[in-house]
Amino acid sequence: MLKVAILDDYAGVALEVADWSGLDDIAEITVFRDHLTEEQAVAALQDFDVLCTIRERMAMPRSLFERLPRLKLVNIVGYSLPNLDMQAATEHGVLVIHPDPDSWTRAGAADPTAELAWGLMIATVRDITHEDRRMREGLWQTSMGTGLAGLTLGLLGLGRIGKRMAEYARVFGMKVIAWSQNLTPEAATEAGVEYVGKDELFSRSDVLSIHVVLSDRTRGLVTAHELGLMKPTAWLINTSRGPIVDESALIAVLSERRIAGAGLDVFDSEPPAPDHPLRQLDNVTLTPHLGYVTREMLSIFYGEMPPAIAAFARGSPIRVINTDVLKHK
Repeated sequence: MLKVAILDDYAGVALEVADWSGLDDIAEITVFRDHLTEEQAVAALQDFDVLCTIRERMAMPRSLFERLPRLKLVNIVGYSLPNLDMQAATEHGVLVIHPDPDSWTRAGAADPTAELAWGLMIATVRDITHEDRRMREGLWQTSMGTGLAGLTLGLLGLGRIGKRMAEYARVFGMKVIAWSQNLTPEAATEAGVEYVGKDELFSRSDVLSIHVVLSDRTRGLVTAHELGLMKPTAWLINTSRGPIVDESALIAVLSERRIAGAGLDVFDSEPPAPDHPLRQLDNVTLTPHLGYVTREMLSIFYGEMPPAIAAFARGSPIRVINTDVLKHK
């Protein structure tokens, strides 16, 4: 019988939102709600054949594959996992499988993150979390928020999520500008957005929202230079991935109040340490990587896993990324 570990199920919903009954006779399932460090993972996962991960919540470097000799299958969400060493998985004979692309398309995968980004933006510019804390302390208002109508929203990235953000911005009466490494003026115009250069994006934006995929090209894409171009009245929103922004540079501009503030759903290390500087700043709104985390999306994420594990158990794995492993089976 396969031993299956569901990792980082923070909300404790993995077994509830998907039908795992098809594995009753072929797998023993264990849910890990708390995040495991690499050392904790090595100790806890020695006997497991299959790992089910949710996005980048758990890193899977070469050193982990080397120390989990029983591991045969890793089930990921998405078509790649930046913190999973695919070459190491392949060398160790571990299959990595992804979900059905059609299910994501049908589900409107861009919507949850765009909605969260918009909520985070409003909470940030209207100082909602600060005022919420004061109300709970028996106090009354002290801050003065800013309206979004008439402001310029800058989009770093105009893919599925970026385009949804542009649609929302027009409803709020905002002007929208965009840039990314792959964006063309024609594509921007087609989306009803003004194409600008990278420096202009940062210097003109009243709110700068990040919507590019983390890759070797985008890691550290936002540096002290770009942050230094932002207006002192501007806000930065990041619901994409923490390492896209130079975190130390961001902490510096926030601490020195060279920008108005930030709304952050993602961080270099997740979860960030309890004493992390970003937790101490009063001009930052923080959420714990909630962008895609809705009941509907988690139902899709987890719902893809049982049939894939069952197919693997039958000796006919589906949706394999590192197909070289199959050549040696």
